[in-house]
Amino acid sequence: MRLVELGAGTASKTCILLEAALRLSDDVVYVPVDVCSNALELACESVACLLPEVRMEPIVQNYVTHPLELEPFDGTTIALYIGTSIGNFSPGEAQLILRNLRFQLQSADALLLGTDMAKDEATLLAAYDDNDGITAAFNLNILHRLNTELGANFDTAHFRHRVIWNSIESRIEMHLESTREQDVCIEDVDVDLYFSPGETIHTENSYKFTDHGIQSLLNRAGFAVIEAWKDSRSWYTLTLACLR
Repeated sequence: MRLVELGAGTASKTCILLEAALRLSDDVVYVPVDVCSNALELACESVACLLPEVRMEPIVQNYVTHPLELEPFDGTTIALYIGTSIGNFSPGEAQLILRNLRFQLQSADALLLGTDMAKDEATLLAAYDDNDGITAAFNLNILHRLNTELGANFDTAHFRHRVIWNSIESRIEMHLESTREQDVCIEDVDVDLYFSPGETIHTENSYKFTDHGIQSLLNRAGFAVIEAWKDSRSWYTLTLACLR
């Protein structure tokens, strides 16, 4: 049995599935895929420590810009995309990622997809505008990076973190809002910007799903839903899908 995980990171959640796979097969191969080589190294070390029976074949790759090409495998492949990262992409991008993955799978293979579900607006806004200011600091760090890496002169004291729930698109939008009139220069790319008070930089989207939205996405990508599991509050869903 082979488990292929997109956006594996450090594989902190995956050992549960690998343990289950070992109960079904004596030969389990784990293929973590991530753009960060350091994260993959940590993932392999963690799995090797806990489950030395698992064979590992890590792939350092941006599976968004460079579609995955898996080696032929004599057995069942389970593709894992379980960390809700699919919500970071527009519907068209998400469909393309899953469709590219589907073309690497055989008829007996399957996909396990994790999705963050749509909730009431107050809960969503609180999650992305926490009282500790952690998400705000993460968002404002974009301006710090532009200052450091591209010679920009953003005054971060005059931008604030702003979160919007776009119910039509079913997504959380993160913005950086200018609190005053200001001019900004990004020196390394020769760009001058003017911001009026209240004008925003749209920095990130996080799409939230409904049961219908999950089914629609999977169907358009060439999958059919087999079963789905939710947590006690129905905030998160794991969906098992086969090839159509």
